[in-house]
Amino acid sequence: MGILHTYEAEIRWTGAGTVGTTSYTAYSRDHEIHFEGKPPLPGSADPAFRGDPSRYSPEELLVAALSQCHMLWFLHLAAQAGVVVTGYADEVVGTMRVEAAGAGQFTQVVLHPRVTVRSAAGQAVDEDVLDAVHGRAGEHCFIKRSVNFPVRTEPAPVVVES
Repeated sequence: MGILHTYEAEIRWTGAGTVGTTSYTAYSRDHEIHFEGKPPLPGSADPAFRGDPSRYSPEELLVAALSQCHMLWFLHLAAQAGVVVTGYADEVVGTMRVEAAGAGQFTQVVLHPRVTVRSAAGQAVDEDVLDAVHGRAGEHCFIKRSVNFPVRTEPAPVVVES
């Protein structure tokens, strides 16, 4: 058995108002996500489900977590491979299907990382090496390994700075 890590959060519903859940439309979906030693993160439902669009939804946070996890593994593995990454951004897109009865699930998440690397003394950056690093990052990402839908990586062309 490997090393176990535990992650804890406290979720506090703040949307009861004066009437609570007397009806589906009576209450706010607002809540706060608390992690020890960090500022609270304002949460809500997706606006399609009567949530506040100025707050983070669980669906957005899941998509962001997949992107963060891939990025952190990519940076780690790039450093090990001797690739000097100087910039990384991702425009990740998650697709969720909601069925007629209201239940649903994610059908896919697609990462679109844009990586900037520094070339070493005029050497070309090997795109195959970066593709391999992306592949290994996906194999190592704890979050990706924990979901039951496809997570694809479609990297943008690499930007090389000298």
